[in-house]
Amino acid sequence: MAAGRRLLVYDRTCTRPPFLTQSWVAGALIARVRGRLDAAYGARDWASALDWLASTDADAPIAEIQFWGHGKWGRIYIDDDILDAGALSSGHPLHPKLEAIRERMNPEARWWFRSCETFGADAGHDFAMRLVDWFGRPAAGHTYIIGPWQSGLHRLEPGQRPDWSTDEGLVEGSPAAPRRAAWSRAWHPRTINCLRMDIPAGW
Repeated sequence: MAAGRRLLVYDRTCTRPPFLTQSWVAGALIARVRGRLDAAYGARDWASALDWLASTDADAPIAEIQFWGHGKWGRIYIDDDILDAGALSSGHPLHPKLEAIRERMNPEARWWFRSCETFGADAGHDFAMRLVDWFGRPAAGHTYIIGPWQSGLHRLEPGQRPDWSTDEGLVEGSPAAPRRAAWSRAWHPRTINCLRMDIPAGW
């Protein structure tokens, strides 16, 4: 991995059963104790999340950004606040914040969206391609509903097209109109557990 800070943003609003925020806080603490993470921030919306990523330890480059929270095909959420490929367009309120983050990222730095379904279906393919080409850095994401097991983990480089199927993880609907994804299981493709903080080689 590139030299620099390894940063995590998680959704701090999921405090009711099943207490996902509490799980993410605990997971971040474990990762920091193990030396796999440098700093973490619980955000209530994307504006504050991106401001933190752009400014924390501003004298150091970024090696990795992970997001732990909710997702759907081609979208990621903090509470009901959506980040999708539209934010990469000039004129979007989040665009300048993303530009500031891009300036801090090492050439080999990556995004990793540990959120449900974000790289699945047609919308997930489109989001992945547009994101890596705009940032000029790789990104990783999942095609299944994730939890303790996290399946369908794929990594995409700038200029590449996804090599995974648009129907991976789907159990209802079509890639163009997905309705429901499958839960991650240990035997599903490209599965890691929630405590793993690296992406297996070749993925």
